[in-house]
Amino acid sequence: MKKQIIGSGLSGLVGSRIVELLSSQFEFENLDLMSGINILNLNEIEPKIANSKAKTFIHLAAFTDVNAAWQERNNKNGLCYQINVLGSANIAKLCQKYHKFLVHFSTDFVFDGKKITPYAEKDKPNPIEWYGQTKFLAEKEIENSGCEFCIVRIAFPFRENFADKTDLVRKMIESFKNKNLYPMFFDQKITPTFIDDIAAGIKIILNKKPEGIYHLVGSTFLSPYELAKKIAKLVNFDSSLIKKTSLFNYLKDHPESRPYHKNLALSNEKAKKQLGIEMKTIDEVTHVFKKTN
Repeated sequence: MKKQIIGSGLSGLVGSRIVELLSSQFEFENLDLMSGINILNLNEIEPKIANSKAKTFIHLAAFTDVNAAWQERNNKNGLCYQINVLGSANIAKLCQKYHKFLVHFSTDFVFDGKKITPYAEKDKPNPIEWYGQTKFLAEKEIENSGCEFCIVRIAFPFRENFADKTDLVRKMIESFKNKNLYPMFFDQKITPTFIDDIAAGIKIILNKKPEGIYHLVGSTFLSPYELAKKIAKLVNFDSSLIKKTSLFNYLKDHPESRPYHKNLALSNEKAKKQLGIEMKTIDEVTHVFKKTN
């Protein structure tokens, strides 16, 4: 018999792939606007959670447009704060009330990007822009709710194909095709993460129900410039389209811009050592670049 899982955001970029890959072992029920449920409305979500036989809630629903979030900064009436903080607080409260184990998805943007080495779970968050701030506030809501929880931080997720949302890898590929690739930062570190690996890690988490915070991220840290070079080589794009630029200079020349992180390298050693979760390097999933072409 399949284990029942109730969740939110299961129709999105990451959530839909989790459902696709794990549906043979788990039966998922989705609560979000795509299924006609507003997580901001307790009267809508409480009966669903109260009556569900599922013992685990997986919470992926979030406002993830970083640039749009910056336009709403410090606005607690804005969608970013409402969805990320208040929606998460509602779910945590109900998971505590009805004894559901909560798997909450968070982000690398909770850090300030100033650390030289990769961030570990023990490092103190210090978000520098509004999206990251709301996601960190959501983490605090989860931690203070009294429910049993696992917070999963992910970073720059990508997959082969998903029509409803374009990830970083496919944005680069489309820009190569259209010959309008914007200049790539060489002095910034990011952690691209293959979504199929996230799903494999979530399978382990759903079965083991570990409490605490885990980084479910790829095993390679590299600059956007280095990532573009890899894509160009593998998919046989014109590498002369790749222009190198500096994040430092960009921020100096655009003081009105939202804050950017210099270092978004995250370590996945805790998930590997404690849970046996293996996250691939970027070179181990380069076949995905060709399939998105």
